[in-house]
Amino acid sequence: MNADPNGPAVQHHRADLDDVRLHYVTAGVGPTVVLLHGWPQTWYCWRHVIPLLVDGGFRVVAPDLRGLGDSSRPAGGYDTRTVAGDVHRLLCDELELDRFHVLGHDWGGIVGYSLAAHHPGAPATLTVVDVAIPGDGNPNISQGGRRWHHAFHQTADLPEALVAGREELYLGWFYDNYGHRSDVITADDRAEYLRTYSDPAAMRAGFAYYRALDRDAADNARRATEQRIAIPVLALGGAGGWGRGAEVAASLERLVDDVTGGVIAEAGHWIPEEQPADLVRRFREFVRGVEERGPARERGPAPQPS
Repeated sequence: MNADPNGPAVQHHRADLDDVRLHYVTAGVGPTVVLLHGWPQTWYCWRHVIPLLVDGGFRVVAPDLRGLGDSSRPAGGYDTRTVAGDVHRLLCDELELDRFHVLGHDWGGIVGYSLAAHHPGAPATLTVVDVAIPGDGNPNISQGGRRWHHAFHQTADLPEALVAGREELYLGWFYDNYGHRSDVITADDRAEYLRTYSDPAAMRAGFAYYRALDRDAADNARRATEQRIAIPVLALGGAGGWGRGAEVAASLERLVDDVTGGVIAEAGHWIPEEQPADLVRRFREFVRGVEERGPARERGPAPQPS
């Protein structure tokens, strides 16, 4: 799959990293931005964002996270600290990068937070899109049960049994309802996502992310007491549909000192697909502002690897 019929072609790669084989795509030249997707999606959710970043002078690396897309599906390791370790090894060991920007949507935002928290030094900035961070001081990130699928996915074995053979129906409910319009995720887009999510092992891997939420919350809360993230963070939420709005910035502000918040109009949860131009504009303005301010933005002692 290319990023966009009218945009630059992406290059596909695979990296063997201990217990997982990651599929990832690259495009462009310049400072590196790693794009981290969420559920139930893959790197393909960035297809409209990638050409805009490339045109803006960035190099893009967009992996399929452990267990999802065209990456391998290990039996375990779906807590976000482990998944962040996958990303760190890909970028720092495989690609030999020592500095990069992190932009994550949904679960990718949680993985991005863990990457910045547990692997300080390499991330230059962190952008979190339409997700709250487990361990931010709230009992959970499920909006008091409104996001009913969190508890459902955490139930052992039941989701697999009920969804098997009905992936198109089940995932279609999220594609239909989570955007500000029901047609944001097109039939062709759904076919690409279902190409991999129709694999029962991929569905089980996706549910495993939710089953690790308690561990993620404990890891993040503990790490925040040891050393808060020092790098600047951009926190964006969708204004409509099931978008989290200002909740994203409120969550990050409990964990990070340097947060820039924002709400994107005419977008629900699927911001990279609903408003790619606005997302990239805000990201570029944020990065430009960080660069103009210089090292003074990073307050206090640098956090130590955990």
